[in-house]
Amino acid sequence: MRHGPVELRLIRPKDARALQHELLTNRRWLQPWEATLPGAQTGIDMRVSIRRLLQQHRDGTGYPFVMEYGGEVAGQLNIWGVMRGSLCSATIGYWVSERFAGHGITPAAVAMATDLAFTELGLHRIEICLRPENRPSLRVVQKLGFRYEGVRRRFIHIDGDWRDHLAFSLVREDVPDGVLARWSQGRVPADWADVPPTDLPSAGLPG
Repeated sequence: MRHGPVELRLIRPKDARALQHELLTNRRWLQPWEATLPGAQTGIDMRVSIRRLLQQHRDGTGYPFVMEYGGEVAGQLNIWGVMRGSLCSATIGYWVSERFAGHGITPAAVAMATDLAFTELGLHRIEICLRPENRPSLRVVQKLGFRYEGVRRRFIHIDGDWRDHLAFSLVREDVPDGVLARWSQGRVPADWADVPPTDLPSAGLPG
């Protein structure tokens, strides 16, 4: 999948070296948003991580992608926690290297991934959960018009502790013409991702 210089493609075992390099050189940039394991030290071994992600892909429980910009590896995006049956839902998570920030890579990749989920993967609902302090990710859901749903208290173990998250989602009926087309054509609703002031103090933001 491609939008301008941004390409979203399935992760490959040979991506391990480039991804690990980006993770190691972006530790300060990424660490505040990285998932951790309670009571355990976490290291970076992309070869092991990619093997697990590709197994999830084979099992149909996850879809791991690499984000490229101008042919260079810029980050990673995963459609994870895929639920079938009466739910048909999943969550999108992502990271992008600091040197590629501000180029519109993440919104383009998230839009393409959401469209793929709705049109080819047979999913009905996509969710994005982010820390309220993560302003760049908040701008992504605002740009794409994900609907704000509320605060999830101490939801995911991030950077060594349980952190509150803000939840946003889209369902297929929200974007009949696709997320990418709606964003590219400037038709994103202005207020869908608005966070009510009453939620900000409980989420750890200034009111």
